[in-house]
This record gives sequence, structure tokens and C-alpha cells, in this order.
Amino acid sequence: MYLLGYNMSIAVWVGIIAVAGLAAQTGVVMIIYLDNAYEKRIKEGRMNTWNDLAEAIDEGAVQRVRPKMMTVMTMILGLLPLLWSQGAGADVIKRIAAPMVGGLITSTILTLLIIPAIYAIWKGRGLQQHREGKENG
Repeated sequence: MYLLGYNMSIAVWVGIIAVAGLAAQTGVVMIIYLDNAYEKRIKEGRMNTWNDLAEAIDEGAVQRVRPKMMTVMTMILGLLPLLWSQGAGADVIKRIAAPMVGGLITSTILTLLIIPAIYAIWKGRGLQQHREGKENG
């Protein structure tokens, strides 16, 4: 928004709300895939160390890379012509498309890097408490 010189407006907020919905949905799907990989390893009895947790996270996250990248690239390719449009209504459409393009890029980073890292910290603490309980019990 800053680079394009756009002020906050209703059109900008429409773009922000649209990309926030997409980011929330893809984040939830990522957590579901991470949970499935984690639970699978728990059931198999292969969740004892940080390396086991890292492998489970890799397994779950890798399954979401291609779908996320396909979604983001398709949407960006569809939005780029709107950013370059001229004529009637182009000024409003540009202000909707701009936050969506930026949000898609940042939501990709969030979904593919930050969510798995936070998941590792969260489940890693539980894994450590579980191991301590085994040693003391």
C-alpha cells in the first residue's frame, strides 16, 4: 500500500478482508495436515524425540507446499492485470487488488514457514513434558 501510495479506504479494506479469509483457511488446513502427521506418528509409537517431531512436521507441511503455491500463483496471475488496468473503475479495483497481492505473498510465508515453526514449539513442549512424565513415573 505504501509503495503504491494508496490510502486506507473501503476498497482497500475489502481486499484486506478477502485475503485474510484465504490466509485463515489455508492456515487451518496446514494445521490439520500437521496434526494428521503428528497423530500418525504417535499411533505408530514413533514420537519420542525432537527429530521425530521434525520429521512429522516435514511430512505434514510438504503435502501443502504445492497446493498453496498453486493457489497463490493463480490468484496473483489473475490480480496482476487488475493492478495495471486503466479506465472506468480501475482506481477502485487497483485498491482492492493491491492488498490482496501483498497479502498472498505474506500469507504464503506464514503458512509454509511460520505456522510449522510455531507448531514445532507448541508440540515440542508437550513432547518434553511427556518424556519428563515417563522418566518420573
